[in-house]
Parts: sequence; structure tokens; C-alpha cells
Amino acid sequence: MGPARDVSEVNRAPPNPRAPWALAGALLSLTLAGASHARADDAAPQDLALHVQATVVDQGHLAFDAPYSGPQSLSPDANGRETFDATAYLGARLWRGAEAWIDPEVDQGFGLNNTLGLAGFPSAEAYKVGSSSPYFRLQRAFVRQTLDLGGGVSKVDPDLNVLGGSRSDNRIVITVGKLSVTDIFDNNDFAHDPRHDFLNWTIVDAGSFDYAADAWGFTFGAAAEWYQGDWTLRGGLYDLSKRPNSSNVDYSFGQFQVIGELERRFDIFGRKGALRVTGFATRGRMGKYDAAVLLAEETGQAADTGLVRRYRTRPGVSLTFEQALSESLGLFVRAGHAEGSYEGFDFTDISNTLAAGLALKGSLWGRKDDVVGVAGVDSQASRAALAYFAAGGVGILAGDGELPHPGAEKVLETYYTLPFVKVTRLTFDYQFVDNPAFNRDRGPVSIFAFRIHAQL
Repeated sequence: MGPARDVSEVNRAPPNPRAPWALAGALLSLTLAGASHARADDAAPQDLALHVQATVVDQGHLAFDAPYSGPQSLSPDANGRETFDATAYLGARLWRGAEAWIDPEVDQGFGLNNTLGLAGFPSAEAYKVGSSSPYFRLQRAFVRQTLDLGGGVSKVDPDLNVLGGSRSDNRIVITVGKLSVTDIFDNNDFAHDPRHDFLNWTIVDAGSFDYAADAWGFTFGAAAEWYQGDWTLRGGLYDLSKRPNSSNVDYSFGQFQVIGELERRFDIFGRKGALRVTGFATRGRMGKYDAAVLLAEETGQAADTGLVRRYRTRPGVSLTFEQALSESLGLFVRAGHAEGSYEGFDFTDISNTLAAGLALKGSLWGRKDDVVGVAGVDSQASRAALAYFAAGGVGILAGDGELPHPGAEKVLETYYTLPFVKVTRLTFDYQFVDNPAFNRDRGPVSIFAFRIHAQL
């Protein structure tokens, strides 16, 4: 039935609903105990750093209408799942301008429906694999070298994977190792971090940005960034997974992705904004939708891109705009397109995307640390992809077995986040999904989530 997932590294037993909350509680206790010692000396550059975070997302959806279901359909019955992750961020200054970081992580839990059934999956805290028992991963291990090119000097506050100190405004930054492509590319101040703001995959990143990654969202590669005045030029080379939508990367770099990004920062009426154009070219063995459908017609079997994979190139481009409208209100817009003849490789099945949203701080109602956000996204698959799904094919996330009435998947998400117990934040999230997995016959779906995040 189409490309299968390699999930040999994890256990797909039924999830234990108590496990993530017990683990989160233990780490939260450690975080609170150490909160009084968390501040570094702002006057001196950091040589060593240790940060920790823990995040639990409890997410569920109401029952919805579905006249039929396929191998990767979202279950129409009311359903709920939890995910938990705890990460340590260990950093050290190697020499002038150089930092080394490793991010060991413990993960547990499942996304809704084992992270299947929606092109824009509703939790970016859920990976494409799940486990009822906690397991260990080294998600990041990289070195970053910054070269001073002069200009003004800015203070750098300590943060996750960032040593405190200072840096020149004009600089070159080179990053090599294991990390996420979106650590560097497709950034956005108002919608890019599922531990703090929106949860939906296609709101925190451009839905058409089919970036290189394993099933956990990380890969090996290198990137260079050139900061000059209000401009930044970025370029990167990253390792693809061994085959589309699999757990392991191709360590030989026989399959790879090249990414470029141009960023322009500006002020409009004294308010900061930015525009980024991101392009990618994926070079690897991938199936062509039309060829898979033709083979299915000849054999009488369901369409399967895994049977027609050849070495090909799939390009794409996206645009991100962000603008502060006031001290409390920010706006963002994302749009993207990826070549639609070939299957998605590592992210999702979307070829065209348009998202927009607002984030508002609670200072207007006397709660300056609260944030409320609202965003909508329209996600479309190409005509070739829709014909493939109609012929029984499955993709990365979509695959209802048939698709007589296709349509754009539309998501509306809103959240409210507020501080709770020092370094902890609570978030309440709601998503409304129309035409899940590009299917007008199923849904709409209402999805609710509760998130607790602690960070030190």
C-alpha cells in the first residue's frame, strides 16, 4: 500500500496515559528546585551552559462524520493521546567564536492516530513514531563558529543552544553537525516553536517546506549564514532519510537537500519586521505520482510510489513575512509551493500552502506575560497527488484509500498561554480542521489540546 514507515526503533504498544505526567512532574520538580540558580553573570561571556526543558501535550479530537476510512485515515471516533519530551542542552565554548552543543532527550507518547490522517498534523510535539515507554535520543550534536566582520556589537542573552555574551552585527556563522533544518531556516518570531506558540505543523513551518529530516525531525548537515547590516544570506546542505518518510538518514549523503534563504530585516513606523525567501532542492530516490497511478491501473493494485522510485530532483520555495504592529500585537504570513509531480520526502504531502496569523500579548487586559494567538492555513496537494490518493495510494500522512471528492485542507488554530509556577507555562489550544487529508467526505474535526512546558 504505498511507502511504509520504518518504526523498528520504537514500541507501538498502547500508550500509558500516566507515564508522561509522572516524568514531567519529576523534571518540573528539578527545574523549580534549581530556578534560583538559573541566572548567569550578564557581564561576562559564558563558557559553559546547561539548560533543561520538559513539555507535555495532551491532545484529543471529538467524533466526526466519515463515510469510509483508509489505511492512514484519522479515526472518526473520539480519541486522545499524550506526548512527553525532556531535553538537556549542554554547551561549551571551544575557542574564540566557537560553541559546541549536545541535546540528549527522553521521549514518550503518541500523536493522534499514530501521527496519521491530517496533512497539517495538529501537534508539532508529536513525532512520526511513538512509544508507550520512555526512550533516549541524541537529537542535536553540533558546532557553531562565528566569525566577526565588524560593525556594531550586540549583547547575546543565554538561551537554549546559545551561549551568553556578545557578537558583531556583521558576521559569518557556520554550523556543522546534527540538528533540525528549521533551527536555522524558515524562522518566525510569532509562529515557529510548538513548545511556546502554535502547535500545528503547517503553522509553525511552511507546509510545503519538505525539509530533510529523520522521523524525529533531525538530520546531519552544515549551514553558513552571512549577516551584513539588515540582510542575511543562508545556505545549507543536509542529509535526507534513507527512503521517503523513514526513521534513519542516509549517512552516505547519496541523497541530500540544498537550501538557500535570503532575509531582509526592516522597521515600519518604528516597528520591527522581516521578510524571508527560502528555496530548497531535494535530490534523492522518489516516486512520481503519475507513474504510480499508471502502474496501479496495469496491475489492479493500489497505487504505490515505492514501486516507481528513481533518482530525481524536487524543488520548492516559500516566503515568510512577520511584522510587529504594536508593543503587544504581531502579524505573520507564510506562503509556499513545492513541485507537485513527485512524492513528499520527509515532511508532509502538501504542495501549496498559505498561512496567516496574529499573536497578542495580554498587557491589554493587565496580564503582560499572557499570549493569545490565532492563525489559519490553507493546504493543498497537487493534482497528481490527489489522483494518487484517489487510486488508493498513501503518502507521508494522508491516505484514505479513496478520494472521490478532494479539497484543500483548512485549519484554524487558536491558543492561550500563561505563566504558572515560575518557569512553567500552561497553554490551552483549539484547532478546527476542514477537509482532513484533502478529503471533503470526512470531517470537519475539532481538536483540543492542553500543554505544560517548563524551561530553565
